[in-house]
Formats: sequence, C-alpha cells, structure tokens
Amino acid sequence: MSEPKQPRSGPSIQPRSALVERITRETKIKLSLDLDGEGKSTIQSGCGFFNHMLELFCCHGFFDVEIVAEGDTEVDYHHLLEDTGICLGQGLQQALGSREGIRRYGGMRIPMDETLAECVIDLSGRPFLVFTYPDDLLPATVDIEAFEGFFRGFAVHAGATLHVRIVYGRGWHHGMEALFKAFAVSLDHAVGLDTRRKGVPSSKALLDGSR
Repeated sequence: MSEPKQPRSGPSIQPRSALVERITRETKIKLSLDLDGEGKSTIQSGCGFFNHMLELFCCHGFFDVEIVAEGDTEVDYHHLLEDTGICLGQGLQQALGSREGIRRYGGMRIPMDETLAECVIDLSGRPFLVFTYPDDLLPATVDIEAFEGFFRGFAVHAGATLHVRIVYGRGWHHGMEALFKAFAVSLDHAVGLDTRRKGVPSSKALLDGSR
C-alpha cells in the first residue's frame, strides 16, 4: 500500500487515509484509501466494468485507492459490489475522523455524450440513499441493483446522505460512467478542507447523525 499523502489544502496537516479489510462467507476485500491523493488506483475486483467505474471515481475525485476483492460472482455481482461499497464507506469514516474542517456538502451534474447524471452528498452522519434512473435505459453488463447495493453500502457505512440519479440517456454504460464521475467530484468537494471552518460544519457543533 502506498504511503499516505498530506491534504492538498486546508487547516489540517494530518494524513487522511484508511485501511479496511472485510471477510465474509461471500466476499474477501482489502481496501486502502487516501483522500488527498492524485487519483491513482489499483483495482482488482473480478468484474471489469466495476473496475472501470472505480478507476473513474479515483481519477476524478483525486482519491488514491487500492482494492483487492473476491466474491461469489458465480452467483452474481451483488455481494461483491455491496461489500466493496461497505468497505469504501468504512474507509471514509476512518479517514475523516471527527470531520472537523470539511465542507460537508458536495454536488455535481456530469454529461457523457447523450447521458446526464447527478450526485448530491451530505456527510451528515445520517445514512440515506436515493437512487433513481429512467425506466427505459438499455441493459447493462452488471445488474443495476448491484450498483444500488454499492451506493447503499457506502452511504450507510460512511454516514452519508447520498442522492444519485441518471437524469436521462440511452444506455446503462454511459449512465453509470457519468454517475461515478459525478459521485467522485461531489465527494471530493464534500471532504475538502475549508480554511474558514473552525470545528465541524454543523450548527450543533456535532456530526453524529442527530437531526
């Protein structure tokens, strides 16, 4: 695993990195995450399309990530994607710590040819996922429910309110590419450090999931 880097900007000088390992009867996953990286990735999930989506996520979010994941893909990709999302969420929790100084919110719309996708995120500590898409998109290589499981696993274990949507398009391939890019840019902004912020970005002075 690569050495953690210092944050690109902001009040903190502590490395914001994490190591996560998850082993179940269905999956075996090792993940390293550096929030303040250069967009480098080494992804081995056994699913080429999922590898590609995670590489896009790293590139456009400036996250350095290494993932080695195995799963019961002879059944389908659901457990593999869901558990990878869980590990990424746990890694984010670990890397952010108390969440002092972060912007907390992020949002972006990304086009890709005929497709438009958007993501809005709040690192509030309150897990919630809204995942919507047109009913008439052409089928994808990987079941869309598996990707919904990825985003839900991330949201629950990251303590994030996450709204992701493919606004329109003709097929899942471009739709998911645009969506993962929007997810990356939104999360990069949300975890970014604001030099004006003293403490956590909440009027309650606490980000613990309370309303």
